[in-house]
Amino acid sequence: MPDTPPPLPPGTPPRPPLPARARRPPASVPVLVLAGYLLLLAVIAFWPTPVDADVAPLIDALSRRLPAITRPRVEFAANVALFVPFGVLLPLILRRSPELVLPIALVATVTIECGQALLLSHRVPSVLDIVANVTGASIGMLVLALRRRMRRA
Repeated sequence: MPDTPPPLPPGTPPRPPLPARARRPPASVPVLVLAGYLLLLAVIAFWPTPVDADVAPLIDALSRRLPAITRPRVEFAANVALFVPFGVLLPLILRRSPELVLPIALVATVTIECGQALLLSHRVPSVLDIVANVTGASIGMLVLALRRRMRRA
């Protein structure tokens, strides 16, 4: 027999309703967002020229004033940031197999770098880009895990 709360004494106000449990979005929402993100990622990754070419003079000017800001560091940080959504969205889709997220991120970024090497003469593939991208996916997974933990608390 299910446990039921004892009846309220006459004249007491009714108990407030229990808060609604947070509901997960339908599986189709993360899939659609991931599809849009992957399309944007493909455009950025396979753009014929470096996507940061227009901001390179700005980065160089900042570097003269703040030597810690260099083009390689900015590019590394941008590659990390580019893959954070990957680490957030893919675990929402692969709920039963989150351990596959980082291997998929690694394969995706190696594929991008190989594609750049084979198809784009003005792009320079880099092992550091692979490290940065997988780091970004890891950070995304960490952000998602922390958000879930905070919601449970």
